[in-house]
Amino acid sequence: MLKLWRKIRAHGRVAEPSAGGRRGPLAAGLRGSVQLRHVDAGSCSGCEVEIGAAFGPVYDAERYGARLVASPRHADALLVTGVVTRNMTEPLRRTYEAVPAPKLVVAVGDCARDCGVFANAYGVTGAVRDVLPVDGEVPGCPPRPEAIVAALRELTGR
Repeated sequence: MLKLWRKIRAHGRVAEPSAGGRRGPLAAGLRGSVQLRHVDAGSCSGCEVEIGAAFGPVYDAERYGARLVASPRHADALLVTGVVTRNMTEPLRRTYEAVPAPKLVVAVGDCARDCGVFANAYGVTGAVRDVLPVDGEVPGCPPRPEAIVAALRELTGR
């Protein structure tokens, strides 16, 4: 049994190299683990499935110090998915204002970055950067869980 454990440890996710313990430039003002509040501003739910996978047992983003929280008052950063619809413009601004400083915004997916296939659609205010200051972006439609975890590792420095 011990031999099997060593083999899993040598070839599994436990043996991934760390980022050297340095925090990325985005999270220089943050201390400890990064608490994230996810906001769906008007997506097709593809990005939400991939965020769920990134925090699931296979990719396990929490082991790098990133954790999803239920309240923006407990968050250090916002993970925003989807285009910003007219109905979500003001709630997104209020959520951003509720996050204590220093705060970061990460646009997840092509729709959040540049409206993707919903550009110039009725009911769309624009991309996240048209409403909030964006500090980081994760490209893809939808982005792979590995890309989301890589962005979170940059935030946490792990």
